Amino acid sequence: MLAIRTRRRKAVALAAAAVLAGLAAPSLTATPATATSATTTTTTTSTALTTTAAGYDETYYKDAIGKTGDSLKSSLHTIISDQTRLSYSAVWDALKVTDQDPDNSGNVKLLYSGISRSKTLNGGNSGNWNREHVWAQSHGDFGTSAGPGTDLHHLRPEDVQVNSIRGNKDFDNGGSGFTNSGGSLTDSDSFEPRDAVKGDVARMILYMAVRYEGGDSWPDLEPNDAVTNGSVPLHGRLSVLKQWNDEDPPDAFEERRNQVIHDSYQHNRNPFVDHPEWVEAIW
Repeated sequence: MLAIRTRRRKAVALAAAAVLAGLAAPSLTATPATATSATTTTTTTSTALTTTAAGYDETYYKDAIGKTGDSLKSSLHTIISDQTRLSYSAVWDALKVTDQDPDNSGNVKLLYSGISRSKTLNGGNSGNWNREHVWAQSHGDFGTSAGPGTDLHHLRPEDVQVNSIRGNKDFDNGGSGFTNSGGSLTDSDSFEPRDAVKGDVARMILYMAVRYEGGDSWPDLEPNDAVTNGSVPLHGRLSVLKQWNDEDPPDAFEERRNQVIHDSYQHNRNPFVDHPEWVEAIW
């Protein structure tokens, strides 16, 4: 199974290179993390996409390879905590690059609804798209300050009204559709994203749980198996997120997004996009 997944990751990364090579992310002035040495040198996406995720095992992930459980989680935390932090205002422009519609360079692809919408329609009004925190801000009360509130690895563009419908609900299966749902469902206490991004959502939530462990003035974020988490720094439902990670492996869009964030913005990676099997190895 591991070999199959490795081949799939390589195939996906190569597909991303073929479809999206030549698209370069603009340089961005960002606020460096106070306790890291993250470089601010940017690299064009076309160059980066020629390197498969497996190519990072001997460099970026070298201290994590071969580990499992808490040891793997701790190693990954150390690795991905070396990052450049963005301001919340800078997230607007970054999302126009990380989430660009591969079929229309003037648009972004909205996460839950799957709608392609003009990059210029960002804002807070009906018909606009705004910045969705996949790990809900209230689950840890971290707001929009530079850190978890501005981490591109869990920030995605979404329709204003759809974003409001999701609110701060935990993730789980079940519910009913709604306007512009794109196949996503919701009920009184949970939200189920459309099938094409279920794995994306799982890997974003679990990235946050590894990146923010409570040691850098931010809450210790952890997944659990509840859908009633409210304002505590927990997010569920873990058993369902693990299922989604298995059923919806990383595709070309998600692989490219991870690469752009690494090369041009935060200079860190979501390890579960590169190695989705690490979800099971930790949880």
